[in-house]
Amino acid sequence: MALNATFVASIKHSGKASGNKHSDGHGLYLHVTTTGKYWRMGYRFDGKQKTLALGVYPATSLANARDGRTKARSLLAEGVDPSLAKRLEKVAKKQAGGNTFEAIALEWHCTKVSGWSITHAETTMERMKKNVLPWIGKRPLTSIEAPEVLSTLRRIESRGAIDTTHRVKSIISNVFRYAIATGRAVRNPASDVGVALKTTVKGHHPAITEPKRFAQMLRDIDVYSGSIITRAALKIHALTFQRPNEVSDMEWSEVDLEAGVWVIPAVRMKGNLERKKHGAKHTVPLSTQAVAVLKDLYPLTGHSIKVFPSERGQGRSISENTARQALRSMGYLDHVPHGFRASARTLIREALHYDTEVIERQLSHGSDEELGGAYDRTQFMLERAKMMQSWSDYLDELRTGAKVIPLRGVA
Repeated sequence: MALNATFVASIKHSGKASGNKHSDGHGLYLHVTTTGKYWRMGYRFDGKQKTLALGVYPATSLANARDGRTKARSLLAEGVDPSLAKRLEKVAKKQAGGNTFEAIALEWHCTKVSGWSITHAETTMERMKKNVLPWIGKRPLTSIEAPEVLSTLRRIESRGAIDTTHRVKSIISNVFRYAIATGRAVRNPASDVGVALKTTVKGHHPAITEPKRFAQMLRDIDVYSGSIITRAALKIHALTFQRPNEVSDMEWSEVDLEAGVWVIPAVRMKGNLERKKHGAKHTVPLSTQAVAVLKDLYPLTGHSIKVFPSERGQGRSISENTARQALRSMGYLDHVPHGFRASARTLIREALHYDTEVIERQLSHGSDEELGGAYDRTQFMLERAKMMQSWSDYLDELRTGAKVIPLRGVA
């Protein structure tokens, strides 16, 4: 006689050591023991009597157990052993779990990281963790199609981060390409979504190059009411015009305040891994004004590794975004930390008339090897030191309005 839900719920173990079996027909029965109620199905395959486990009550209901019996009988009709099919299904699920997008993405990252700079490796991982893995990380990679990739990228695009959207698309595409190369995928759905994304507009970093506005910005930085550390960082940006990450990650061990020099190691410079490992360091002459800013900051951060430590601690430095937001808070939407480089290059050339090659070298465009090591240590270092002091003096004059000279072509 077939079982019913009331009987299944109320039946108790009789105390029999081997338990009690209550049949539902066609091989399905409820095995009641001291430890619980188990759904089982007895069947014969290849001349042997076998037992198939179909679940534990109440997690598996009578209806669920009957569905399992129906599927098992269908497999038997096709000449397939249900127990073997179940084991193969478990293996397939386990393999699928190891072939999630996240698992393959981390494997790809681990494979490539030895050829990347530390910064690039960390940035790539951060972009995956923030923009990709929360949404498709746990999904089996082979089940992800173009619309799901596009939906993931739309979340970034909706923030207005168009460039980041395309960079993340490239990361996703590379993960799929790696999966294809290692035999775990046959196609790359990320290659299909580019036409649906907004186009990245290439352009220069926003920068103020008009003397009067630049002078006002310098005055506003002087009275910036935010963090003392951020204000000092903005001043060093203006006085040295090095790359934002080079300024924000500046370490006290790189600075010789008595000699007035800041030596940026190759590992922190822009370039590929080979240049970071074996390239030349970049020496930045510090003007008396830059030294004064750093000496004034030293009592506050001199105990730290970083010149501009983050409030988050843990050896971190402030980010480029910290300086960017400070400028925005002062109303400068048309100037970013990287823009100090363009400002300096323009104003030094137009107002101070230094040779372009000297300015470019100070911007660390080119390398010591290209210019010649001995030549750089003599004439160029002297010229650059003189230029950096002239630049700082010029900024002082701009602040007071004593030397605001209109540039050619600027009304």
